[in-house]
Amino acid sequence: MKTKPDLRLVRILLTSLALAPCTALAQPFPVKPVRIVVPFPAGGPTDIVTRAMAQKMTESLGQTVVVENRAGAGGVLGTEFVARSPADGYTLLMGTIGGLAVSMSLLPTRGFDTLRDFAPITQAVTVTNFLVTHPSVPARTVKELLALARARPGKLNYASSGNGTVTHLAGELLKHMGRVDIVHVPYKGGAPALTALVSGETDMSFENALIIVPQIKAGKVKALAVTGAKRSPLLLELPTIGETLPGYGASGWYGLVAPVATPRDVVAKLNAAAVQALRAPDVAARLSAQGAEPVGNTPAEFAAFVRSEIDKWANLVKVANMKPE
Repeated sequence: MKTKPDLRLVRILLTSLALAPCTALAQPFPVKPVRIVVPFPAGGPTDIVTRAMAQKMTESLGQTVVVENRAGAGGVLGTEFVARSPADGYTLLMGTIGGLAVSMSLLPTRGFDTLRDFAPITQAVTVTNFLVTHPSVPARTVKELLALARARPGKLNYASSGNGTVTHLAGELLKHMGRVDIVHVPYKGGAPALTALVSGETDMSFENALIIVPQIKAGKVKALAVTGAKRSPLLLELPTIGETLPGYGASGWYGLVAPVATPRDVVAKLNAAAVQALRAPDVAARLSAQGAEPVGNTPAEFAAFVRSEIDKWANLVKVANMKPE
């Protein structure tokens, strides 16, 4: 004799199955590790800042925040990878002035559009850069370096961490404003560019304070000036390039972004965690001591800043006739 199914139990079972996906979706973000892609090799300045933040963000989010290095094309490869990643908050980018701003005018064939493909989270830091030379270069000041470059057109070269990076922009701005011919030699990140400079493979660079100050103090490179608008507390005796070339100024920055369709509540939670990390006394002190000034602003403020940077550097790309190399 067949028994009839209990219709009440069947209905309860079906209702439970139907609600199961909703319950999973309702779980608060994050439910798994979050990764931040750094579009440069490990050990470079972007990597240093990101790892300092990731440790604190892990504590506040309750999930591991891991750093993944995807280097290449001056940061463009890693930037493009994140632009094409799922918009769920689990893959983020520590973007830079080169990848997010300069590439918009310098690299017309890039596989992303900063304003279309990313949701800003927060600006992380602004960074100090120094004009440094190999000890063999016979110049002690910016004025002497410009005179040397004019006497040897096309003979001096400078290393950068890639096309469109601030180390590239700083060099092209010096060439344009100083009316000199210096050859650009791009590398795949700040660490290899620094290695080339210290070894004497290149003559000069506009290196990030995060990695160059120890080399300056060790006498492995010679510091001539600061690229930003004001002197650095790390080396107050150094003048700015603008003290020789009025109007000169080139400072770098890094900022956290997500794929554009990332839910607003997820962006808000990531912003809160990132800003909290940047304002943690130990992180802020460590970054400041290395020449990176913590920022930590709102998504809207960061979005406006990125738009202004795109416009600012597009003008240099045009007037200096910069081309991808």
